[in-house]
Amino acid sequence: MTTEPNPAAIEHAAWDGLVLCATCGVEQDDARSDPLTDGLPAACAICADDRQWVPADGQRWTTVGGLRASGASTEVTELEPNLWAVRVSGGVGIGQHAKIVVTEAGNLMVDVPAYIDRAAVDAVMGLGGLAGIIASHPHMYGAQSAWAEACGGANGPAPVYISEPDAGWLARRPANTIVWSDSLTLLPGLPAVTASQPGGHFPGSVVVHFTGQDGAGVLLAGDTVGVSRDRKWATFMRSFPNYLPLSGAVARRIAAHLDQYDYERLYDNFSGILSSDASAVVHRSARRHADWAEGRMDHLT
Repeated sequence: MTTEPNPAAIEHAAWDGLVLCATCGVEQDDARSDPLTDGLPAACAICADDRQWVPADGQRWTTVGGLRASGASTEVTELEPNLWAVRVSGGVGIGQHAKIVVTEAGNLMVDVPAYIDRAAVDAVMGLGGLAGIIASHPHMYGAQSAWAEACGGANGPAPVYISEPDAGWLARRPANTIVWSDSLTLLPGLPAVTASQPGGHFPGSVVVHFTGQDGAGVLLAGDTVGVSRDRKWATFMRSFPNYLPLSGAVARRIAAHLDQYDYERLYDNFSGILSSDASAVVHRSARRHADWAEGRMDHLT
């Protein structure tokens, strides 16, 4: 007796061998006979950079299948109308909350989970799949190849937009990669979903702008603008884990760059949100950052 293959099992098999850095969660090239022993670098280039870290006990690698076997899971939740988050529990990496912008012209994933499973794919396909994927910076590449393949349409994998100044950080080049510079219309419409590159955290760091269902502008800022824990201020960092700030001049430059957008709310790439008056908060925070970075507050030290 023969049975039809289980589609979920087939798809899991396709994802399971994808190798991820166990620290940053970024996918690696899969042109190896044994995914965890054959041809991997001595250290993940992204983690060896001063914005990240290689653990004291050395570089470790894992696979999507290994994470699934050890209990990793996903949750897709609504943040506001037409904006959803994909969160991973029990995984690896930085722990980013991927965002999905839902529009009539298609859906966009901004920042990418360092894991993929059937439940999350089903949830995203239930929202309409993905017309595109864009990471705010290389720390957020995650398992972008697998997501593009799993949630694309009839024409193949969803386009994966890579910021040109940061393209050299790709450890695996997804199918349907589009390298871009300066600014980009990601999804057409009135208004459109757009992106630009204010830099800062990385030279090609990206922000994405769209208009919320209530008519207010929304900015997805990745690590370009970090939201403070009190959600009243923002910060501007070269490295968050290594406590390395950007200069005052760069903080002011980022705030000025964002003036091209009308935005009331701002989300970072975790759970941080400036829920109102975000543009004013960013400018106020850039001034405060510059005052401390440039010595004008030294009398308080």
